Amino acid sequence: MPMPRSFRRVARALNPAVRPLARRLPPLAVVNHVGRTTGRQYESPVMAFQTESGWIVSLAYGSDVQWARNLDRAGSGALTRAGRTHQVSGIRAIGWKDAAPSLPAWARGVLRSANVEDFLLLIR
Repeated sequence: MPMPRSFRRVARALNPAVRPLARRLPPLAVVNHVGRTTGRQYESPVMAFQTESGWIVSLAYGSDVQWARNLDRAGSGALTRAGRTHQVSGIRAIGWKDAAPSLPAWARGVLRSANVEDFLLLIR
């Protein structure tokens, strides 16, 4: 079960403070995406783990977060991690079983204890 929905509001309020750190301090990263209805540019802090084909991003707030829906609709976006911006050409939903082998041991422990079961693979 993802984090409680009520925590999304708190996280949204903290995003401006977290964003500068997330751009430079892995495993934090920032997903750059365009709003589906507004057309505005948005930046959302996430936890992203690099793989051979892209990045695995945990969906700690559930699979219906706005940034994921925006990326899915657009089919592309960008991820800024460790000071570098990478283009994302596609996304694919994956579960714990597919994500876990690519995660560091500490992240598997943290995400498992938080009951995070949904992930996105952001494809280069």
